[in-house]
Amino acid sequence: MCGICGFAGEGGDRDHLERMTLSLAHRGPDGSGLHADVDNRVFLGHRRLAILDLAGGGQPMWTADRRLGIVFNGEIYNHAALRAELQSRGHRFLTDHSDTETLLHGYREWGEALPERLNGMFAFVIHDLDRKRLFAARDRFGKKPFFYHHNQKRFVFASELSALRLHPATPDSLDPLSLQKFFAYGFIPAPNALYRECRKLPGGHSLTLDLTSFDLRLRAYWKFRLTPDPAWKERREEELAEELQALLTQAVRRRMESDVPLGLFLSGGIDSSAILSLAARHLPPSQLHTFSIGFQEPSYDESAYARSEAQRVGSRHHEAILTLERARAMLPELLSRMDEPLGDASILPTHLLCRFTREHVTVALGGDGGDELFAGYDPFLALEAGRIYRRLVPDALHRRFRRLADLLPHSGRNMSLDFKLRRFLAGVSHPMPLWNPTWMAPLQPDEIADLWHQPIDPERLYSEALEVWRDSDTVHPLDKSLEYFSCLYLPDDILMKVDRASMLISLEVRAPFLDNDVVAFARRLPHELKMRRGVRKYLLKRAMTGLLPDTIIHRRKKGFGVPVAEWVRSMPAVPSTHPMPGMDRDRVMNRWWKHLNRQADDRLFIWSWIALQALFQPPDAPPP
Repeated sequence: MCGICGFAGEGGDRDHLERMTLSLAHRGPDGSGLHADVDNRVFLGHRRLAILDLAGGGQPMWTADRRLGIVFNGEIYNHAALRAELQSRGHRFLTDHSDTETLLHGYREWGEALPERLNGMFAFVIHDLDRKRLFAARDRFGKKPFFYHHNQKRFVFASELSALRLHPATPDSLDPLSLQKFFAYGFIPAPNALYRECRKLPGGHSLTLDLTSFDLRLRAYWKFRLTPDPAWKERREEELAEELQALLTQAVRRRMESDVPLGLFLSGGIDSSAILSLAARHLPPSQLHTFSIGFQEPSYDESAYARSEAQRVGSRHHEAILTLERARAMLPELLSRMDEPLGDASILPTHLLCRFTREHVTVALGGDGGDELFAGYDPFLALEAGRIYRRLVPDALHRRFRRLADLLPHSGRNMSLDFKLRRFLAGVSHPMPLWNPTWMAPLQPDEIADLWHQPIDPERLYSEALEVWRDSDTVHPLDKSLEYFSCLYLPDDILMKVDRASMLISLEVRAPFLDNDVVAFARRLPHELKMRRGVRKYLLKRAMTGLLPDTIIHRRKKGFGVPVAEWVRSMPAVPSTHPMPGMDRDRVMNRWWKHLNRQADDRLFIWSWIALQALFQPPDAPPP
């Protein structure tokens, strides 16, 4: 796991490359490498977090003839099999087991088709001197970040926006549409980025830059689309459950390869508990280190579940208990270092868990992807209720229901009934393709129009969500919703959150549920086996029956929460300290005032506003 950056064409020199690379030191504290080809105007930088081939994996790495060079961030879990295949084709390797060198030889053998063969998490750039081009790719779900700026004179790239902006030609004015999309989703969906003329390479995409003309070509080498196999409805559930368990066992084994200490996140939920139990098939439980954090406040503490599961398996469990106020005191520094805003308040406990885990190990396995692939979220339960509601309730009565819901007392509790009801009614005010994003949105389209004093076209605002919905080959709303969460929410919220939370303190986090073979299985699985009669993750629970206790399998899902509504009521209003193009500051403050005085529950918007403003505050600012 590492940080990468570089540029080609006009603007910038070695000093700029050094500054860009140094800014990524938290992503790679174990080494630094630079390549400055002044004659060809190609500059590559790398910061290394050493995980595999500690002695021979330094970067930028070159082939023996120095015609191909690479900077690479990530891990390739099938690199040994690819290496063996390449050796059988005559490729000679210089390193012992470096997955970086496997990418170089793989590109030489398969060219732009290389990413299609990779099972892992990655973002890399290859300098191809013979073809005079740069080739870059990002893993299927975009677990590893890749930002870039391009025009006909230059190309600049980096793992983080903060590094990208250290190049003198990168624009630093905010992009109004990306700001609006941030408040519409709670995250900025790729390919959008916070700054003008900056982009995120979407997951499952590669790009090729011609170093002569500076033409840039994007290609989608993979897309997540569900292709349910009707024949699977006739297969025995026990057979499917056994196959899923075998695939997850294989995925966990692949992700346990490491030349440095490795541990596992453990919440006591089904996803992390399954990974622990499957890992115990590959290592004696006493060699497995598990990590959890809890809070002294009982309503937010789940550490007892993790502790119980660790004791059952026999892992070496590590636990930290914090007060919510101590956690809150860490917010300013964390949010100021996020690099791009995120409206997901669980970034705080996620970072605290990563920070605690990093005190003991360098690599951790987590449960990301299980909810998106196997239907674990609350909105999946609301789909059928929404369909019935919209069929029976006319628009005039619906508007009255919304007004009545707004009159209910604002409890401020996480996921309280009044909060859920307002969210549900707001979402079903829109066409079904917009239910999922608007159910979770910090602001509704009409509220964004009010803040910007301009008409807002929902089709443009939610273009990414609509594209996923309309391009789907499936017809069932649950399948379409699973595609939304897997294509947008997973990469641009969940994986972005875990990447920033972990890499800020140089921890690598791996996700067995996102293994290529597990994902291929989930894509073919009919939705009736993902959620049945209100039971979410139905087949996953069947696959874990006998391996996990019933108390874990049937435990009610609870998110990684903090008391957002109350916290933001105790924070002083934060005015804009950076130009926010088009936004009405007075209306922002008015929304905050109404939330403070319990006239509204605007927790999602206010948290998102705080997260956005924190990016422009010094990291050592006092707690809000």
